[in-house]
Amino acid sequence: MRHIGIFLLFFSCCMSLGAKDLRRLQQDFVDLKFGMFIHFNIPTFTNHDWPDPDADPALFNPRKLDCSQWAKAAVSAGMRYGCLTAKHHSGFCIWNTKTTAYGVMSSPCRVDVVREYVEAFRREGLPTMLYFSILDTHHKLRPGYITREHIALVKAQLTELLTDYGAIDALVIDGWDAPWSRISYEEIPFEEIYHLVKRLQPNCLLMDLNAAKYPAEALMYTDIKSYEQGAGQHLSKENNQLPALSCLPLNRNWFWKESFPVTPVKDPVTLVREHLEPLNKAYCNFILNVAPNRDGLIDGNALEALREIGRLRRDNRQPSPLLPLYAAPIVSENIAKHQPTNSTWSNDMMIMDFGNDDDFGTSWESNPEVSVPWLEVDFPQERSFNAITVYDTRRCIRKYRLLYERNGLWETLAEGMGEEKMKVHRFERVWGGRVRIVIDESTAPPAIAEFGIYDERR
Repeated sequence: MRHIGIFLLFFSCCMSLGAKDLRRLQQDFVDLKFGMFIHFNIPTFTNHDWPDPDADPALFNPRKLDCSQWAKAAVSAGMRYGCLTAKHHSGFCIWNTKTTAYGVMSSPCRVDVVREYVEAFRREGLPTMLYFSILDTHHKLRPGYITREHIALVKAQLTELLTDYGAIDALVIDGWDAPWSRISYEEIPFEEIYHLVKRLQPNCLLMDLNAAKYPAEALMYTDIKSYEQGAGQHLSKENNQLPALSCLPLNRNWFWKESFPVTPVKDPVTLVREHLEPLNKAYCNFILNVAPNRDGLIDGNALEALREIGRLRRDNRQPSPLLPLYAAPIVSENIAKHQPTNSTWSNDMMIMDFGNDDDFGTSWESNPEVSVPWLEVDFPQERSFNAITVYDTRRCIRKYRLLYERNGLWETLAEGMGEEKMKVHRFERVWGGRVRIVIDESTAPPAIAEFGIYDERR
C-alpha cells in the first residue's frame, strides 16, 4: 500500500466541496498580515472577562454604537481585516439569533451588532471574520454535561452566522479542547463542525485558538496554527513552517475595563518592531485586540495608538514569504487515543501507555538495548482507518515501517525515511485490529509522544 503522506500538498477534500485550494486560502490569510480583534460582548458591561453566565441582557446597552468608527480605526493602523466576538464564553449572542433569547435582541440595544460590524468593515474594503466560543456557560455547554441538544445549538448558531452575513473569511473558535474549558473534540465533534463550516462557506478558514497544545510541526484541528501570547503561547520566529496567527490585546485585558481610558496602552513601537514585523516574516498574521467601551466606541488613547501604528508600519502591501510544503490539517477523531497498547521493552517508567495518552508532553521510550523497537495500538475489534501520525519526540527516527494486522496477517501500510518530527501518512482506507510502527534505524533510542490513527472523511 503506497502512502500519500509526509509533507504532502493538500488532498482534494476541500476542492470537492467547491472551495478554493486550502493552501491558497492559507497564503491569502498570511498575506493579510495584520488585523483587528474586537472583543465586544456582555463582558464589556460587567468589568469581568468572564461575567456571571446569567447576567441580565439589559446590561448590554451601547448607546453610541458605531462600527464604522472601529473600521476606520483599523484602516488608520494599516489593519486589513476585522474579527468580532459574536459569542464569548458566557453564551450571549450579539446577532439576531433564533436559537436563544439570551442575546442582543433581548437587550435595550436591539441592534444586530454582527450585521453592523460586517457592513461597516466591508465599506472600508476589509474582510470580516468572527470569533465563536464553544464553551457556553449560560446554556450549560460545559464538560461532562454536553447533550445532543448542545451539539445542535452549536451547529444552528454557526449556520446562522455563515448563512445570513455574506462571506465570512474565517472563524476563530475558542473554548474547545483547552485545559480551562475541558470540552473534547469528541464531545463536540470537531470533524462534524469542520465539515459543516466548509459546506456552508467552502472558503472560510477555521482556526481553533486552543490548538497550540499540539506540536508546532503540524496543523491539527485547525487550518491556521494559533498562538495566544497572553496564555504563554509563542511562535518560533526562526523555525515556524506553518501558516500562523498570533494574538495580543492592545490593553491589559481582552474586554473593556473602566480603567482603560486613563491607563496607557501597549507601546506602538514595540508592537510594530517586536511583534508585527518579525511575525510577518515567519508566515504569521498578527491580530491586535481593540476593546470598544460601553458606548460602543473605541477610546481616544486606543485610537491614537492605532494611528501611531499606522505611521510606523512598513511593508504593508508586499506579499508574505511563500508558505513551505506541509501536510493537510488533521481534523478527524484520533481513534487510537487511550486504546490498549503494546511495545518492545520500554525505558524505565516510560511505557507504551504514554504513546497514545493525548499528551504531547509525555512519550513512550524504547529501552536502549532494543535493536528494532516497535509500538502498537490494539483495537478491541477491527476498525477502518486511512491516516496515521507519529510524533517523533527526539527527532531521531530515520527509517521505519507502518504495519497493520487483519485476520492474523501483518501487512505493510507505508515505509518512511527522513528527519521530520511529525510524520504524517495518508492512504486508502483499510481495516485492521492492530497497528504498529517498527523502527529500523534511529540515531538515539526512539521516543514517541503520540501515535495517532484516523478515519478521515474524504
